[in-house]
Amino acid sequence: MLIYAQSQDPFETRLQKLHRDAAELVGNLSFDSVLEKIASIALERSGGSYAAVATLDERGEIERFVTAGMLHTQIEKISHPPKGFGLIRAMMQTSKALRINNISSDPRHAGFPPGHPKMTSLLGVPLFQGQRQIGQIYITDKAISGEFSAEDQRLMEILASYAAVAIINARLFRDFTMHDRVLTRQNENLNLLNQLASTLSTSTEINEILDQGLYQLMDYLRLEVGEVFLGNEDSRQLNLLIHQGDIVENLWKRNRFSIGESTVGRAAKGDVPILLNLTDNEYADLNPLTKARGLHELAAIPMKGRRGVVGVLCVATCHPTPLTEPDVQYAQGIAAWMATAIENIRLNLQGRRLAILEERDRIGMDLHDGIIQSIYAVGLTLEHARLLMKDDTALAETRIEQAIENLNSTIRDIRSYILDLRPRQLKDENLMQGINRLVQEFRANSLIEVSLTGPKDGVGNLPEPQAIALFHICQEALANIAKHAHARHTEVTVWTTAERTLIEIHDDGRGFDPEKTRVSIGHGLSNMETRATNAGGEVDISSDIDGGTTVLAWVPFPEPEFSDNESIFE
Repeated sequence: MLIYAQSQDPFETRLQKLHRDAAELVGNLSFDSVLEKIASIALERSGGSYAAVATLDERGEIERFVTAGMLHTQIEKISHPPKGFGLIRAMMQTSKALRINNISSDPRHAGFPPGHPKMTSLLGVPLFQGQRQIGQIYITDKAISGEFSAEDQRLMEILASYAAVAIINARLFRDFTMHDRVLTRQNENLNLLNQLASTLSTSTEINEILDQGLYQLMDYLRLEVGEVFLGNEDSRQLNLLIHQGDIVENLWKRNRFSIGESTVGRAAKGDVPILLNLTDNEYADLNPLTKARGLHELAAIPMKGRRGVVGVLCVATCHPTPLTEPDVQYAQGIAAWMATAIENIRLNLQGRRLAILEERDRIGMDLHDGIIQSIYAVGLTLEHARLLMKDDTALAETRIEQAIENLNSTIRDIRSYILDLRPRQLKDENLMQGINRLVQEFRANSLIEVSLTGPKDGVGNLPEPQAIALFHICQEALANIAKHAHARHTEVTVWTTAERTLIEIHDDGRGFDPEKTRVSIGHGLSNMETRATNAGGEVDISSDIDGGTTVLAWVPFPEPEFSDNESIFE
């Protein structure tokens, strides 16, 4: 027999073979493969009938237990891994090898577990990393003599030195590989979250945000069912808004929950994910089909934004493997992005509603203090004229003429408001055509004389963003003249240079002090400056009391583009 031949080899020969085995062993970086190889070498070089390698975790408990020489049917009958009683516990607590001729007679022996083959002799050798024991090698039942010799012990102690190094290296490689996988997964998660954030940042529809976020989460984690419950802004209710997945139509019995009520409500109130094991537990609030259709696990994840929880994200899977901590963290990241995007949309809507209310108040005050009062005054003048018709016809006619004049003035005020409020766009027109339309509307609505001067062929090579900026600046300037200037005449001039296009709007109205009344002309001044700056240009506004106002704005032409083989001097 091969074992018999090896057992008869001189110690030097056995040692040489062990060194060759050890060289191959140390070069192996697969943790499981290393343990199997150690057990195989121990069995072959010791001449034993059975061998095993145990590794210990950070707490000093058995982590892995790999055997050699035992049939699979034998291994299946034994509880695995061993609990660490008797001689195994003694081996874990010593720094020296154990060599025992009769296991049953040793006082430290705690008996064999049910199904374990009977063993007589034992050779146990500890494995060390520095001063810390990291495992053991066990060999039992010497095949020829029945007892292990001092040479056998010496060989196994040498093997233990090699084995410890191999195990340490394999562990380091395993941990590095796992860490690399974690980092790779984290990078993938971050990339996907960034992609989602980019998508969500451009969306203005809440349903679209929820659909996209839930779809990406389910696709990446391979989840079968997902739902989103969204909270109302002005109540403590969570309503089902989005459902994805064909396995069930609803995960829960209800589509609405109060904050703190049931699993969905508790997730919103508790601010932490809730994981449900559907295989081993029953939950009263679940739709019975959720479990009946094979879903094993469900997670309820709060959608937490900057201002609190806005909803709950629920996902369920049929996979028997539970969701990992990185999976849950990724789901939390998506839920947070969705919550933040929803908050931004709601804040924008609130801002728009507030702006509308403020504009309504402004218009109401302007109408009340201006136009309505003017109409009321016209009414009083006409009433006075009616009373004078019998006694003083001449004075009555004077009052009627005054009423007519005041009414025409009020009409002009109303037209100026229409001019200021009606939005305008540069449609399918060039800049000069658009400004000409503004001038015509201004003349008709304000009854102020206005002239326009500019290039007859337009400014055809001016880019659209710059043209739109000048168009709106002209619009703002004319609206301010109609409302505030009390002008008789307005001049609009457009001209170009090699580098820019300019527009000047001048009126002969009452003017104003730019330093004192800068913020009193509606939003016009700030709007003009913002539009010019965004287009790469500037705007200058000058005014004198009783001396009129001039708005001068310019925007640049784009710089010419040259290829690598072109020169501006050619």
